[in-house]
Amino acid sequence: MAVLGNPDMLTRKIKLCHINAHITCRLCEGYLIDATTVTECLHTFCRSCLVKYLEENNTCPTCRIVIHQSHPLQYIGHDRTMQDIVYKLVPGLQEAEIKKQRDFYQKLGMEVPGDIKGELCNMKTHLDQRNGDAKSEDTANKEAGEEKPEEDNDYHRSDEQVSICLECNSSKLRGLKRKWIRCSAQATVLHLKKFIAKKLNLTSFNELDILCNEEILGKDHTLKFVVVTRWRFKKSPLLLHYRPKMDLL
Repeated sequence: MAVLGNPDMLTRKIKLCHINAHITCRLCEGYLIDATTVTECLHTFCRSCLVKYLEENNTCPTCRIVIHQSHPLQYIGHDRTMQDIVYKLVPGLQEAEIKKQRDFYQKLGMEVPGDIKGELCNMKTHLDQRNGDAKSEDTANKEAGEEKPEEDNDYHRSDEQVSICLECNSSKLRGLKRKWIRCSAQATVLHLKKFIAKKLNLTSFNELDILCNEEILGKDHTLKFVVVTRWRFKKSPLLLHYRPKMDLL
């Protein structure tokens, strides 16, 4: 109880240098800006750094896993949570980056994009609040009104979803306790293999085949592609079967 009564005992300070490895880009070695994560392995980089790297490569810069043989840029995504963490941990980074981007567009004589305008509005409101001169909620909402369409287009909110039923058709493997799942239409067959291997405690996801209508699916097929080409006009959920690679039809 003495500990609970002393706030100082619950506070632990950590130096920023001790966590720099987790919030910096491996490619430019600077703090993450527009943090973008590889969906295959969940390693994160600055978006501009990663896009430039993937122009000539198809592997992750950190672990070298193949992201996609021909279209790696389709398997990376903006990581808003990570970017928010970086901005909160590094003093002045967000303000400096927004000013840099604003100056860049103004120098070219171009209008500042909506996302940057929204960040500027939020930053100004935050500074006003710290100075005890916060604007009313109605005023803030009015100024941020232009950014609402941008928020509605957030990837994680509008991403198309697919309902799936995963059935085992081999006596050598057990069925999943929860065979009904719902996930992004951009997820691939490889993601499903890794999911099943994790749930069944298999040593490698490469031991599995996933089938639709008794046809083995390629690991790079997205679920959207499978639905359109293998499950067209059929009712949801998408029925997929899994089995060990050594099994015969």
